[in-house]
Amino acid sequence: MNLVVVSNRVARGKANEPMTGGLAAALLPVVENSGAIWVGSSGRVRDGSQKEPFAEIEALGAGALAMLDLPAAHYGGYYEGFANSALWPALHSRADLIRASNGDYLSYREVNAFMARALLRFKKPDTAYWVQDYHFLALGAELRKLGVTQPLGFFLHTPWAGRSIIEGVPNHRELIESMLAYDLIGFQTRDDWENFVSYIESNLGLVAQDGVITSHFGRTHVAVFPIGIDPEKFAQQAAKAVAHPDVSRLRRSLDGEKLAIGVDRLDYSKGLINRINAFDRMWTVQPTLARTVSLLQIATPSRGAIEAYGNLQSELARLVSDVNGRHGEVDWTPIRYLNKGFSQTVLAGLYRTAQVGVVTPLQDGMNLVAKEYVAAQNPADPGVLVLSKFAGAANELDTALLVNPHDIDGMARTIATALTMPLIERRMRWEAMMERLRSSTIHGWFADFVDALQATRIDDAPTELPESDLAAEWSLRSVNLSARHH
Repeated sequence: MNLVVVSNRVARGKANEPMTGGLAAALLPVVENSGAIWVGSSGRVRDGSQKEPFAEIEALGAGALAMLDLPAAHYGGYYEGFANSALWPALHSRADLIRASNGDYLSYREVNAFMARALLRFKKPDTAYWVQDYHFLALGAELRKLGVTQPLGFFLHTPWAGRSIIEGVPNHRELIESMLAYDLIGFQTRDDWENFVSYIESNLGLVAQDGVITSHFGRTHVAVFPIGIDPEKFAQQAAKAVAHPDVSRLRRSLDGEKLAIGVDRLDYSKGLINRINAFDRMWTVQPTLARTVSLLQIATPSRGAIEAYGNLQSELARLVSDVNGRHGEVDWTPIRYLNKGFSQTVLAGLYRTAQVGVVTPLQDGMNLVAKEYVAAQNPADPGVLVLSKFAGAANELDTALLVNPHDIDGMARTIATALTMPLIERRMRWEAMMERLRSSTIHGWFADFVDALQATRIDDAPTELPESDLAAEWSLRSVNLSARHH
C-alpha cells in the first residue's frame, strides 16, 4: 500500500525545536518508520495566480513530507474562521463560543477542495489516503468528486460532541453528510463514537448497523482507535534528558522543593483557569504546603487572532500574577508560568523532574501529555498523574488520580493527596499505567487503523459506487453549494 497521510500541519522533527501540537508529535515517528507521504500546510499562503497546488517535498526518515502553500483568499476563513471558531469550540462542547459566517464555511470547503486537487499527484493504483482531524472533514467528499476511488480513511483527534452541540455548527448537516465519503472514520473513545452515530441516525435518518453506515457513497465503517505513544522510547529520552542544561537548571532551582507540572497549548479546552484556581485553593486551605511545592505551567500561545484566545491569555496572566502576589515570598514563586514551547527532549526531562503531572482539560480527545508524563517517570520513584476524567486518556489511565476539572475544591484536595502519596502506592499506580501504555502504542494505533482501512475495501468491494456516479453527484452538490454562497 502507498499511504498518503494528510493533516493541516506537518512536523519536521528536528531534535531541538518545539513541537507544534499533539497531532504532529504523534504522527512524526510513524511516518518516519512507515514510508508514508505526509501532506500538509507549509505555513505559507499564496495568491490566486497559482493555477495548481504546488508541493515542496523533503525526505523524512523512510517517508517524505509534502508541504503546500494554501490559498491566501480562503486561509483565514478556513483556519481561524470555520475550523477554529466553529468546529473546534463545538467539538469541545463550547457552543457559546461558536462563531462563523457563511463565507467562512465556503472558504473551509474551498481549502478542502484545494487540498483534494493537490493530493491527486500522489494517486497510484495502490494508494490509500488517511486524513487527520477536523480541518478536513469534507476532504474525502472532494476526493470522490474528483473521481478518486481509492480507500479513504479519517481520524478525529478531538472529541465529538453531543448532537445538540453539533447542531449549532453552521451547515452541519451538509458537512457531516460529506464525511460519509470516507470508508473508515476513527474516534478516540466510545463516547465520541456514540455521539457521532447518534447524530447520523437522528439527523440524517441513517442506521449504523454493527458500526457500518450505508449512504449514497456506499458503506462507511466507524470505529474506536485510541491513540498512543512510544512509551519505551519516551522513557529512554526522559532518562537522558536529565542532563540537559534546561532540566539541570530547573532541578537546582528547586532546592528540595516538590514540583507539579502542566504542559498545554493556551486553549480554553485545557482548563487552565480552573487549574490555577485549584492550586490557589490548595495553598489557601493548606498553608503548610506553601514553599514545599510549586507549579511549572507551560502554556504555548496559539490562535492569538481569535478573540476567545486573546481573552484567555490576558485572563490567565492576570490570575497567575494574583496568585503569585497572594502566596509568594521574596525567595519563592508559587507558579512558574511560561508562554513558550520546548522540544520533546526537554519536555521529557521536565516531566521526569516533576513529582505531580497535572492534566486537567475540560474536554480532550486523548491528551498525549498525560501518557508522556507517565512514560517519563523514574520507575524507582515515579510521580503521580492527576488527570481529568473528561480526557480520553482517562479511559486507559484509570489508576491516575481522576478529577472533575469543574470541582476546584476537589482538585485542590487531590493535588495535595498526590504530593503526599506513599512510594508503594505511587509505584503500583504507575506500573498499571505503564502496562496500558505498552499494550496500546502509537505504532499499534497506526497499524490497526491501516489494517482496518484495507479491510473495509475487501469487505465492501461489491457496494462501491461507479466513478461516474460519484463525480455526477458531487458536481451537482458543488453547484448547489456555490449558489447558496453567492
